[in-house]
Amino acid sequence: MTNSAWRKVKVIDSHTGGEPTRLVISGGPDLGDGGLAERLQCFRTEYDIFRSAVVNEPRGSDVIVGGLLCRPLDPGCAAGVIFFNNVGYLGMCGHGTIGLIATLAYMSRISPGMHRIETPVGVVSALLHESGEVTVNNVASYRSAANVRVSVPNYGDVCGDVAWGGNWFFLVRDHDMELTLNHVDKLTSFTWAIRTALRDCGIAGDDGKEIDHVELFSVSQIPGVDSKNFVLCPGKAYDRSPCGTGTSAKLACLYADGKIKEGQTWRQESIVGSVFEGSIKVEGGKIYPSIKGSAFVNAEADLLLNPHDPLCMGIRV
Repeated sequence: MTNSAWRKVKVIDSHTGGEPTRLVISGGPDLGDGGLAERLQCFRTEYDIFRSAVVNEPRGSDVIVGGLLCRPLDPGCAAGVIFFNNVGYLGMCGHGTIGLIATLAYMSRISPGMHRIETPVGVVSALLHESGEVTVNNVASYRSAANVRVSVPNYGDVCGDVAWGGNWFFLVRDHDMELTLNHVDKLTSFTWAIRTALRDCGIAGDDGKEIDHVELFSVSQIPGVDSKNFVLCPGKAYDRSPCGTGTSAKLACLYADGKIKEGQTWRQESIVGSVFEGSIKVEGGKIYPSIKGSAFVNAEADLLLNPHDPLCMGIRV
């Protein structure tokens, strides 16, 4: 058998606070020249099998978040990106954007300074610091509903806030779970049960959008860190980072409760001990979070799509 029919997809892998990002830099589908939301729809309807090939087993895993590097429609943007995971697509991804900026720097496409990035939910800006750290200035975030009570089978009533940070979140403060790595299975079962109950009870984000992220909080044991979280992502994998969009949603709730002021720093620890720094800016009555963290490139690879491989395009649920 020859490999002349094989297709190569060039990727660069990184991790942000432990959460992996796989950026496709060449070999991806041609999605046209429309806006990122339009190209996302094309990706979803015509090339979803490519998403599966990049991030699903046996080539990927449930944890990997993929990013397709796109030519930006706005010439003032450094890049465009569409994020995806094992089950679908993400409007925005905080850790992924930090990983994208670190990867563009690794590729010598950008240098320290402010850069604009197109996403399907709008343009975000990111500051690449001289230290290599990245501050992402996210889209406007807000709390849609406070103290929403949902009955969760086998767990009882759970109360939380519904908030947007680039994705829809249900944020839970009061619970009896211990946020440690050795309790990940219990945490996953609990948060998945919450997500299922939200769907079954018809509790959703604005315009009926599904709440596909669930976030638990507790006190951090790290001096100077304000909070620790556990975030369940749409594909039932937990976020190893403190979650950029989740921290943005948290900041929106804190501001709505009068617990954080403009310019104040909030330090958010993840389940693995990595930390993001968050702050907010208020413009025109809207809350714009900024998230600072670090990403590290850890692999370059050619993904080989062999047409003779029956699982070439991934194991799909």
